[in-house]
Amino acid sequence: QNLWPTGCSRVMKTAAGGAVIDTVQRPAQELADPRRLLLAYLDFYRSVIARKLDGLAESELRSSRLPSGWTPLELLKHLVYMEARWLRWGFVAEQLAAPWGDEDESGRWHVHPQDTAADLLAALDAGGTRTRAIVAGAELTDIAAAGGRFADGDRRPTLAWILFHVLQEYARHAGHLDVSRELLDGAVGE
Repeated sequence: QNLWPTGCSRVMKTAAGGAVIDTVQRPAQELADPRRLLLAYLDFYRSVIARKLDGLAESELRSSRLPSGWTPLELLKHLVYMEARWLRWGFVAEQLAAPWGDEDESGRWHVHPQDTAADLLAALDAGGTRTRAIVAGAELTDIAAAGGRFADGDRRPTLAWILFHVLQEYARHAGHLDVSRELLDGAVGE
């Protein structure tokens, strides 16, 4: 089943540092199927995140201008892990080596010196591919499996709830990245 939404256009470009940015346009207003609409908006916001990082120097990716102290690269890593926590570990109960690998012992986002924007953007794209595959094999009303993020006795969310939650995480953090990017170099817009 092809879940790539009709009415969305894609443009591939190679950014500085070798990262491939998949520019996805906002989904067509005529798109009414909830499954395709959720997936299309997730793809769109992944693309927004990539575009917001495009052109930033390594020092800008690893520094913060915000009182909370997070960096653009830390936010990107958080999004990679967040999607895996909800879809792979959460919904299908796949065992992940480090589901909270975006956080240090105190719960703060962190990156390692070897983490690069190109690698994390590739992981973000791979996560989107994995999410589409998971959604292709399930119904929106399916309940998350036990054994990963959720134990047998836990209340477990539906796939629709998880997708909506992940979407709001992307949208919220894209807004955070808007502010960060504007403070860094004045760039604004999606």
